[in-house]
Amino acid sequence: MKLGNVTREVFEEYWQRYANDRRKFANKLKLFIEESEGKITHLGYQPYKWLVVVPLLFASTLILGIIAVTVAFLFTPRVAGFMGVLWAKINSFFTPMKVKVIGAENIKPGTSYVITSNHQSQYDIYVLYGWLGVDFKWVMKKELEKIPVLGFACRVLGHIYIDRSNPKSAVETIKAAKSKIVNGTSVLFFPEGTRSKDGKIGPFKKGAFKMATDLGISILPITINGTRKILPKGSFDLMPGYATMIIHQPISVKGYHDENMHELMDRTKMIINSALE
Repeated sequence: MKLGNVTREVFEEYWQRYANDRRKFANKLKLFIEESEGKITHLGYQPYKWLVVVPLLFASTLILGIIAVTVAFLFTPRVAGFMGVLWAKINSFFTPMKVKVIGAENIKPGTSYVITSNHQSQYDIYVLYGWLGVDFKWVMKKELEKIPVLGFACRVLGHIYIDRSNPKSAVETIKAAKSKIVNGTSVLFFPEGTRSKDGKIGPFKKGAFKMATDLGISILPITINGTRKILPKGSFDLMPGYATMIIHQPISVKGYHDENMHELMDRTKMIINSALE
């Protein structure tokens, strides 16, 4: 009887060790396959990226930029804004990048907002342009004005270039831009001022919040996830992927002013950060 118990215990110990070793081996094999598939996918995507995606970006920017400028002169910048939506969706489709939108019901049609979004990748521009569904003006760094066709087209379409190296000039630019934020047209800021290197949200600058409080326009916070994996900052290691845009409920600026603006900034940052992956 005792011998039988000892034999059973030895067998159970051996079986447990065998099961653990088998599980470890299976996990390592799965990880190896996933890494191998990732490398194969990455290598296989490179010819497509250079032969299709990159040429398409330049061609679509040139052609649709020229059309947008022409339409803006013949009609209005608002009508020409559709070219930006088309540009974003064409390039996203051929990347490919699939976009999911959450919270679209938080946007009230015909209402102007100061839109604030986190910024992880150049592909954030495609997401916002293609899927936000709002007529808006970008606040973008002045260096982008030098990009052929795109820079000129953005100016004609009423987007706002800001010289962040000159605080006085930046303030004047934002003041001049206030006249454009009417009749449901919104203005969009990346309040961090630049793309995040690690995906975390950096310190916010005051421009968006100063404009919102001066005009009495609600803040519309937006969180974008996934674009950093598609195209990281400082890299051209482009890969297909999925992006999600979460549109949060607007924040009323009633009761906020210069003295407590940091509270509005902190509240907006907390909301955007709450949905960050």
